[in-house]
Amino acid sequence: MSTAPSYVQASGNGIRLALAVQPRASRNSFGDRLGDRRKLAITAPPVDGEANAAIVKFLAKFFGVAKSAVHIVLGETGKLKTVAIDGVSLAEAQQRLGEP
Repeated sequence: MSTAPSYVQASGNGIRLALAVQPRASRNSFGDRLGDRRKLAITAPPVDGEANAAIVKFLAKFFGVAKSAVHIVLGETGKLKTVAIDGVSLAEAQQRLGEP
């Protein structure tokens, strides 16, 4: 039986992701694991909430949920963030993230 990677966990009616965000990247994409977090590259700069808005938009599209289902719960002003995503099961998240 496989266990979920430490950066993604079931929470309420969805999941929580622990992310290390890299703003001003060349493209929006998930990167490698960084300890207990997963790298997320975002093209938007970390100015006036642009990066946070880009994170919400990217994760909503990636997981196939509405933007209103994605919430930054910790780290709104830093690079280390915890994001809650409603309506996504742990198994579905693992599959989409390419985890065993």
